[in-house]
Amino acid sequence: MKFDGQQAEQGAWQTEAMPELMPAARTARESIFSVMSRLAAQHGAVNLGQGFPADPPPAFLLEAARGAVGHFDQYSPPAGLPALREALGADLHVNPQDIVVTCGATEALAALALSLYGPGDEVLMLEPVYDVYLPQARLAGATPVTVPMTLDDGGWAVDVNAVQAAVTGRTRALLLNTPHNPTGKVLSAAEQRDLVALARQHDLWIISDEVYDELSFTDEPVGLRSLAPERTFTVGSAGKRLEATGWRVGWVACPAGLAPQVVGVRQLASFCAPTPLQVAGAQALPRARQEGFYAQLREKYRVRKEWMVSGLRALGVTVHEPQGTYFLTAQHPAWDALSLVREGVAVIPGEAFYDQHDCPPGLFRVAFCKSQEDLEEALARLSRLA
Repeated sequence: MKFDGQQAEQGAWQTEAMPELMPAARTARESIFSVMSRLAAQHGAVNLGQGFPADPPPAFLLEAARGAVGHFDQYSPPAGLPALREALGADLHVNPQDIVVTCGATEALAALALSLYGPGDEVLMLEPVYDVYLPQARLAGATPVTVPMTLDDGGWAVDVNAVQAAVTGRTRALLLNTPHNPTGKVLSAAEQRDLVALARQHDLWIISDEVYDELSFTDEPVGLRSLAPERTFTVGSAGKRLEATGWRVGWVACPAGLAPQVVGVRQLASFCAPTPLQVAGAQALPRARQEGFYAQLREKYRVRKEWMVSGLRALGVTVHEPQGTYFLTAQHPAWDALSLVREGVAVIPGEAFYDQHDCPPGLFRVAFCKSQEDLEEALARLSRLA
């Protein structure tokens, strides 16, 4: 390898006979969320693409973190701090020994992919699909198989018969996400029962990504574990619950007795989640429940959701109102994400969530976890295109 000073200033290396990486290293590309955030900064756009909240974390979480830094700064057990596992066990009604703390939900999902399926296996997931699910399955050597959700005037729905039809002798797991990113769909009680029955019929593992479990605007249940504890791995996120997405504290609630095996996989990646932030989470999660923080969070985003839905519809946009999360999906035949970001509003193109089926025309995702000022400015800029 030869170093070129001029190219180095531009962030490039000049190479000779550069060896290629393994094929697995080519399964992942730069995240669309990073791409759109970079373009938003480049064009001075209001960033309604990447889903990080504009509001700060709650004061009680920040206070707990300040108290932990300088006192809890060394390695913690790969399974997670006992205090955090105890707090999560009480919150989730799960034996703390069945909980594994991870560096965010993304690591939790990666550890499960490596633990539950491999070469020759298939894993079913719903499309539109959150972008990390596909490459994680492929890195594990498995084949992701997507089943399209239906979309009509009533919004997004799951065709359980289509899921059933997609099961083969190679199917190993069913990966679900409720409340669902990007659509905001919350699985109904009937859909949950039917999907659990399907998993039992075919002896499938269930991975239930429930990072937005406290952001459901419906009375529908969130939590597949209660229906099938013997086969369900539930993924959660302190970052999503407490508006601190950069803190990277997530977890998996495992079927009884399986946590040590998941720990054995995830410790080979980051070894442990940030210790002082685990301490802060152990103190903050009970307070969030006791002080009604989640109810306040839901109400805050319900107001912003309704305001954004109304504003977009006034511009002639077809909006599919979400039942949960802080995302909504919408369609406009003349808009595309690259054009919009150049006009000053960053969104996520619907195509980013499709891999094996056609994306509905003009689909895009909006994150409304931004300030009221940013939402108003975004609508003002979009109104110039209507």
